[in-house]
Amino acid sequence: MNTATALDLITARQTAVTEYAGQLPEQIAKFTAEQLNALYPTIASEPYQQILAVFCAATAPIRAKDVCMALGIEVTVPKDVEGIRAKLKRLVRRQALAEANQAWSPSTRPATKPSQNTLRRG
Repeated sequence: MNTATALDLITARQTAVTEYAGQLPEQIAKFTAEQLNALYPTIASEPYQQILAVFCAATAPIRAKDVCMALGIEVTVPKDVEGIRAKLKRLVRRQALAEANQAWSPSTRPATKPSQNTLRRG
């Protein structure tokens, strides 16, 4: 294989990956709260549903403080965020969210049984 052919293959692959990456926000947006309820029926309480709704509207991983602001929770000291952070950790254990470098994002796997936290780079 010559250099020109290899570069053409790399360019084609890069174009395909870029197109796929451009479709991801749209696919995430389709993942509505109703679909989350169907996948995670044990997550029924209102506070958790509100948190999951924030993630349905998100296009990137969200920090706990940002979740608080989206829910209208006033954050004046770090302890104000701890309650939400604990709920986010529970959602990670239930595999409804994935933890990514101190931020959370929707998980792409359906819940089966609690296991170790899934780390995602964001």
